[in-house]
Amino acid sequence: MNDRLHAFEAIDNFRDYGDYATAAGRRVRAGRLLRSGHHARASDADLERLKGFDLGAVIDLRRPGERRDQPSRRPDGFDALVIEGGIDDGADAPHIAFLKTEDLTPASGRRFMERTYRSLPFDASHIDVFSRYFHSLGDQDRPVLIHCAAGKDRTGFLAALTHHLLGVHRDDMVEDYLLTNTAVDLVGRAPSIARQLHKMTGRIASDDAVVAFLGVEPAYLEAAFAEVETRHGSLDAYLAQALGVDAALRARIEARLSA
Repeated sequence: MNDRLHAFEAIDNFRDYGDYATAAGRRVRAGRLLRSGHHARASDADLERLKGFDLGAVIDLRRPGERRDQPSRRPDGFDALVIEGGIDDGADAPHIAFLKTEDLTPASGRRFMERTYRSLPFDASHIDVFSRYFHSLGDQDRPVLIHCAAGKDRTGFLAALTHHLLGVHRDDMVEDYLLTNTAVDLVGRAPSIARQLHKMTGRIASDDAVVAFLGVEPAYLEAAFAEVETRHGSLDAYLAQALGVDAALRARIEARLSA
């Protein structure tokens, strides 16, 4: 298994997204940038293992309703800063609405994912949490963990944006993004997930459709970046204009996370 991946009993997609070379000839520190799926089902052994990471901040990108339905478990003595989104419109999360209302095919899944990624960077709740995340990176020296529900889309975009800020090469950024497809046994889990979807929605999805929906593809991340560049001109302008990541904050982040 890829040495970036950390195996937990009931936390999916847990991995280190540091330890990449940067354009400045430096290297992102290992063990400081972590990402995963949610922690609601974490076992006691998982919680004990989490303690060992000495987290300084946990950024939960889920909606309030998602957090209520699947509250995070925390280790004893947990003292990390928790950053969460506070906007709750009471509506289903977009992926739940999709599963309930649209055709469940590989093609429709890919269209939904690209549409989702084009809007993801501009959701008001995301902008608020993304901004607070970057400020947390500039304010402390302990590891920071980001997660959403599956740890692949909201988390994937934010990790890629972090890589961009730190000067990680685009090829490495995309390779890291695609590690979700290695970290999660999509093909093996597709039949059981299809059964869960049928129970939840009364609708039938093929295994191929489940894999398309639950996996990640370069086109999804490219759709987000293209929309950012259309609206802001560049990823750097988005960081500064939408998220308040100015030159001074960038310098602090680079100093703390680059070796």
